[in-house]
Amino acid sequence: MSRLEPNALLALSTGVALALLLMTASLFGEPGNTAKYLISAVICAGGFILLNGRVAQMMKRSAVEPMVRRDAPGTAVWAGLFPLIVIGMGCAPVFFPSHDYGLLVIIAAVIFGLTVDSAIRARRA
Repeated sequence: MSRLEPNALLALSTGVALALLLMTASLFGEPGNTAKYLISAVICAGGFILLNGRVAQMMKRSAVEPMVRRDAPGTAVWAGLFPLIVIGMGCAPVFFPSHDYGLLVIIAAVIFGLTVDSAIRARRA
């Protein structure tokens, strides 16, 4: 069995946390917003992944490195906060039901897009 790359594992765990947020927001949030949450998550995460590189080139930013690097093991601990933040967002609809959680879904989707972008950059390197 081959080892998983840490950035890919980070993206996977953040994706699972985003799925948790989508489920709890759909179950405990305002009724009828499930499709809106799913579409928002896909568009925001996909848009971030597609546009982040182009915007970085347009702004003449230096090359962005992956979030988790082998030469700095502490980055894995700090990057582990991303899934934890999204899981915390997923708990909010349980304790505060019957609200619209579209903004939380958008924020979590951007965080997921950031981790997927980091996994793609690590794979290219």
